[in-house]
Amino acid sequence: MRVLLSTIGSRGEVQPVIALAVQLKELGQEAVVCAPPDFQEWAKSLGIAYVPVGPDLHATAKRPAGAVLTPEQRRQMIEGTVADQFAAVGSAAEGCGMIVGGGALAIAAHSVAEQRGIGYVYAAFAPITLPSPHHAPPVFGLLGEKPADSPVDNQTLWAQDAQRWNVMWSAALNAQREAAGLAPVSDVSRHIFTDTPWLAADPTLAPWPEPSELNVFQTGAWTLTDHRPLSLELEKFLDAGEPPIYFGFGSVRAPEGIARKMIAAARALGRRAILARGWAELSLDEAAPDCLAIGDVNQQALFQRVAAVVHHGGAGTTTTAAAAGAPQVTVPQMFDQFYFAHRVDQLGIGSAHPVGDPTTDSLTTALRSALDPQVVKTAHALAGRVRTDGALTTARRLIETY
Repeated sequence: MRVLLSTIGSRGEVQPVIALAVQLKELGQEAVVCAPPDFQEWAKSLGIAYVPVGPDLHATAKRPAGAVLTPEQRRQMIEGTVADQFAAVGSAAEGCGMIVGGGALAIAAHSVAEQRGIGYVYAAFAPITLPSPHHAPPVFGLLGEKPADSPVDNQTLWAQDAQRWNVMWSAALNAQREAAGLAPVSDVSRHIFTDTPWLAADPTLAPWPEPSELNVFQTGAWTLTDHRPLSLELEKFLDAGEPPIYFGFGSVRAPEGIARKMIAAARALGRRAILARGWAELSLDEAAPDCLAIGDVNQQALFQRVAAVVHHGGAGTTTTAAAAGAPQVTVPQMFDQFYFAHRVDQLGIGSAHPVGDPTTDSLTTALRSALDPQVVKTAHALAGRVRTDGALTTARRLIETY
């Protein structure tokens, strides 16, 4: 079987898709990934066929805080990405018998599958991104969206969310569908999600709430085993003292001045610090023996050797830290990060930083809470419940079903 895995997004969307591609390959199947060009070389190094779509996304991590697209910018972005996806996904689907759309911005995947008469599965990476009466839809700050000022029932919020999807995407989507000889779509979000979506999230960290109108199959998170050794510089730093605090925001933007504040918070608690530069290119003000700035790293290995992980609350980082048994401090910025911040706090495996710009004092308070002995004990205990077979479960399901 040859499977096309389509996604649009940063590392949080692409890494799970590549993990599934690797697993399919190990089971003797063919997999092609269609995703932004930022990750093409990485995929190729793993032996995965890769078709780039759209522009590089690396620069989005440097977008100014609070930046909101104008209506014209939004229109151009939507028309551009839909056209690019139909072209790239349509080409990449040649010879495939199945398309998996990962994440809500994989707009063209279902239509291309329909046009070719092949199977389609939609996979979400967080429960909150799928319609449910048990939670509200995530908020897109880049589009100027804000949480409701007063309590509104979740069913109403999801109905409003569906309407926003139609207003934003239906014209561009249906124009491409018409050109492909397909009937127009009246409900864009349901067209993408379907009534039988898969949920690629860990059931302990992010369970699907029941009862539900959707028939959701929860696979577990799609994690890619990282075999890379830690650098000699990092090993030396780790061996030079007590376990340090890890700080990093991955492939998303970081709050202004956050690096300096995070280092100061660690020092306030007498801790050393490791700062991951990430796409935001965080840096240290000066060289000091108690802190180290690093580039891309094997988080699975590193997180087992740190005292705590301070991060943005992305699904991948949250899952990796939980599996390593590391207490967490989440500093969410957007979308599903607020959900995972809530779950970290709710499960007692760390603390969620309050909404708003972090200060040295607020980070120190959150870190002190995460380093509480009971939180550390709970984080260690929960680690054994985090599944690592999500990609394998999904690959087998695809083979058996399609």
